[in-house]
Amino acid sequence: MQYILDLLNKIKWDKKESPEDYSIAYFDRITHKKENIKYVSIKRIEGGFIVLDKKDEESYIPLHRIKEVSKKGVVVWKR
Repeated sequence: MQYILDLLNKIKWDKKESPEDYSIAYFDRITHKKENIKYVSIKRIEGGFIVLDKKDEESYIPLHRIKEVSKKGVVVWKR
């Protein structure tokens, strides 16, 4: 099984990949449901978190909350 951090970095840095094709599903502990975001909405990867821009503040999502990564609607990684 591929580690999520390795996959996220591959999507970002591998010239054969197109980040626009990817989406990420993570568990939101506030709403208690799975949320979907586009990979391109990730501002940066920092330690054990992905950082998103949400209005005037940053939102930190722990990597362990990521449940799925999809490419063009097809799941390519699942926890």
